[in-house]
Amino acid sequence: MIETQKILKGFTIAEARWARFGPYYAMFPLEFAFDVVEKFSKEGDYILDPFAGRCSSIFAGGVLGRNSLGIEINPVGWLYGSVKLEPADKEEVTDRLLEIYGKRNYYSRAVERMPEFFRICYCDEVLKFLLAARTHLDWKKNNVDATLISIILIYLHAKLGEGLSNQMRMTKSMGMNYSVKWWKKNKMKTPPEINPCDFILKKIDWRYEKGKPTITESAVVFGDSANELKTISERAIKNDIKFSLLFTSPPYCSITDYHADQWLRLWLLGGEANGNSLKEKYKGRFINKQEYHDLLDNVFGLCSKVMKRKSTVYVRTDKREFTFNTTLDILKKYFPKHNVQVIDKPLKKDTKTQTKLYGDKSMKPGEVDIILTRE
Repeated sequence: MIETQKILKGFTIAEARWARFGPYYAMFPLEFAFDVVEKFSKEGDYILDPFAGRCSSIFAGGVLGRNSLGIEINPVGWLYGSVKLEPADKEEVTDRLLEIYGKRNYYSRAVERMPEFFRICYCDEVLKFLLAARTHLDWKKNNVDATLISIILIYLHAKLGEGLSNQMRMTKSMGMNYSVKWWKKNKMKTPPEINPCDFILKKIDWRYEKGKPTITESAVVFGDSANELKTISERAIKNDIKFSLLFTSPPYCSITDYHADQWLRLWLLGGEANGNSLKEKYKGRFINKQEYHDLLDNVFGLCSKVMKRKSTVYVRTDKREFTFNTTLDILKKYFPKHNVQVIDKPLKKDTKTQTKLYGDKSMKPGEVDIILTRE
């Protein structure tokens, strides 16, 4: 077993370098993920996370010798998770980068037709490269392409000099109109001149410098938990597999629209060139309380079918009354014989909540951990 502290103390081994792969607006603090996995499971156990995000829970489980399975509906989170669990070989990723960069000049005219936002956000050389990557990288089916586009996604926007863009936040994509007005107001109308191939090559070199992580058989499924869990349940029953730990954090009701917040990265993956919130079920901000209840009821109900009798359920959720009570009531419904422990996580000045980790410093009532165990 690799000790948690060994993982988290600097970049001394490959797992540490890949552990924080991919900035994401809401995610488990890495230390927390390792602590929960170590405390509530053992080597060889099966771990399930139906709202995996960038898959910190699954990565922690895989590093610590657990067979871990996640589900994530947002392609950005899914890419971050699947790639850090199994990154392609460096040489293949480098070769693919050079190949994509070589196609950039086919997009010179396309650049001229791009909205003002993109022309201010990126220099022409970067924008041509991004359009080539957007068109030719088959990230859903090809692991090399998935690895390359994930690395590009990380640096797609960031503080000036730290990414491919003009001045932006790294984790949350700001709106097109807001960004254009802000750049003009702050006299930043000219994007930085960057050679995207040289820039990404350096990032690839750094990422692979310590090698690739060693992971126990673990994976993350790209899809809707409400659908994917049906198939997972059938396979688990067929193969006589039961999960020992359900470890997750569902979306919080009325708090964050993860797809709108990631619109620019979703654009690179083939989405629309705007920041409008997606209206697809389970992909927007949960304002309708009944839909939110139905989602949790469906997902936790399906999860309960694949859990061991003596299992642990560890859920981090929002402290706000509706989200907390809904989550707690549904968990009690499907795990009626489990003992329940609630750990209040009040927001302190230096507390790293999931949304505070990457730029959201607004005051919140905090989070709550709901732990269900059965002897």
